Amino acid sequence: MASTTREQATNLPTASSDGAHPAKSVLKEAVDAVLNSFAKHTHGYGRVDVIEALQEFWQMKESRGTPMKGGSDNLYEPEASEKPPYVCFVSLPGGSCFGSFQPCPTKAEAKRSAAKIALMNSVFNEHPSRKITDEFVESAVKEAESTEAQVALKRRTLNLSTDSSKDPSTGIGAFRFMLESNKGKSMLEFQDLMTIFQLLHWNGSLKAMRDRNCSRQEVLEHYSDRTIDDEMRSQMALDWISREQEQQGLIKRELDKASKELEQCRLSGRELRFPKEKRDILMLAWSQIGKV
Repeated sequence: MASTTREQATNLPTASSDGAHPAKSVLKEAVDAVLNSFAKHTHGYGRVDVIEALQEFWQMKESRGTPMKGGSDNLYEPEASEKPPYVCFVSLPGGSCFGSFQPCPTKAEAKRSAAKIALMNSVFNEHPSRKITDEFVESAVKEAESTEAQVALKRRTLNLSTDSSKDPSTGIGAFRFMLESNKGKSMLEFQDLMTIFQLLHWNGSLKAMRDRNCSRQEVLEHYSDRTIDDEMRSQMALDWISREQEQQGLIKRELDKASKELEQCRLSGRELRFPKEKRDILMLAWSQIGKV
């Protein structure tokens, strides 16, 4: 479920960290095209302030009745660094997160780069194809089944049964159940809840709940109104600290893996909420065991 949703969250061209890679220029051209179009229809001339435009976009959505748990403000998080290239992340009201995807010589440019990719995705997210419909559910579940089958083949584990997507007790079944429970929403509006379940799956919490005979529906109902906050991160960090006591070096290995994944996704212009939350939770756990 985790790997599937990262790919479902955004369908952008990918770019490598290598500046010569043609996909890099394709991504930049796509972003600039959206910005030029946005500028033409909002100001009529000149260069648009992407940070201002992104804020106005989500304020407009809120004014038109889109429910937002924490309001329409965008949250910018610059990475701590004493020298370039600088990195900045921006979290949108729906829960999705994007990061600067270009080498940025200044902190201000890193913030603008993050706002660019976030604005592009926000505009693209308004397309009808991004709405969760019956057709979207079937397509997403089919892709999830394909991904899970590939993982099972690599690990030489049991293959999925033909009815697994209809069974809420399985990962694919829970994914279907969540999508069907959120029909009418867009993928960015659905991201916060989706990331919560990705984290619960990654952290082993879903398995622990299942061992306590909690159904997927009960878990979904419990978390449907939750947001990812410091309390949730702290609890998951404690879980990793507990595992560290049994497997020395586990947190450092997982942190290195999560940091690499986040970097690759950021440079590719992908949605980042799940890999960023993983890294932040592991960094919290790492700091609490006195290794920083």
